[in-house]
Amino acid sequence: MSFVETTNKETALTEKARRSIAIGAAAAVNCRPCLEFHVPLGSKAGLSQNEIRQAIEIGFGVNRGAQAKTRGYIDAVISDSESQSESVECSDEESAEQPGCC
Repeated sequence: MSFVETTNKETALTEKARRSIAIGAAAAVNCRPCLEFHVPLGSKAGLSQNEIRQAIEIGFGVNRGAQAKTRGYIDAVISDSESQSESVECSDEESAEQPGCC
């Protein structure tokens, strides 16, 4: 099922709630085309400018939280890499002998 089909099917959420979530998610992942798509639909669904701004701020907050956790994880990976003699190669295939990252 496509994104449009998923977001446009009948749900327990109101159209305003769905658009508010989409706007916040777009802000969280820094997706300008998504914001350009969802903000007008949010307005059309009845979201006020204040509600749209709140959804964006919530999305930014989620992004900041994810960045903080990722920074902590990166610090741990860097610390662990200094003590490991075995390197991990980046590949799209993983084997029991050599784990990949992607």
